[in-house]
Amino acid sequence: MRTEVKNVAIDAKKKQAENKKYFSKLKKKPPKHLDYIMNELHDEEFEKTDCLTCANCCKTTGPLFTTADIDRISKHFRLKPQQFIQQYLKIDEDNDYVLQQVPCAFLGDDNYCSIYEVRPKACREFPHTNRKKFNQITSLTLKNTAICPAAFNIVEAMKKSIKL
Repeated sequence: MRTEVKNVAIDAKKKQAENKKYFSKLKKKPPKHLDYIMNELHDEEFEKTDCLTCANCCKTTGPLFTTADIDRISKHFRLKPQQFIQQYLKIDEDNDYVLQQVPCAFLGDDNYCSIYEVRPKACREFPHTNRKKFNQITSLTLKNTAICPAAFNIVEAMKKSIKL
């Protein structure tokens, strides 16, 4: 089952109980080469997926901004970090820096990111399906399946590839 951006939240909700159960089993007995398998599935999906046709992550959620992100992006704008924070960020309930609002202020009408070269680490790594120690971020992956069609498709391929 492949999903598209217009259906991703609905399809993810339909699969949520199944996926939670699957990830629960995966945590108890992860395959030896899970990270390698996830890397393969991630690469296969992104050979077929063009994020510029979607940008749902940028339209509906915002990344966490690390101190390094803030310093790098501030420098790009020739602002002091505090000026950048005041203009674009706020502190959330977890005490993390996040965007003041979504869609992302740096997202253009053409779905291009105006700060792509200096974008936050969370954006560079999204949807995190090829991260090391994948088994430690399954709750994040589950959340991302409702935002990102590629993450949804990767999880569906994962369930076919790794039988539990």
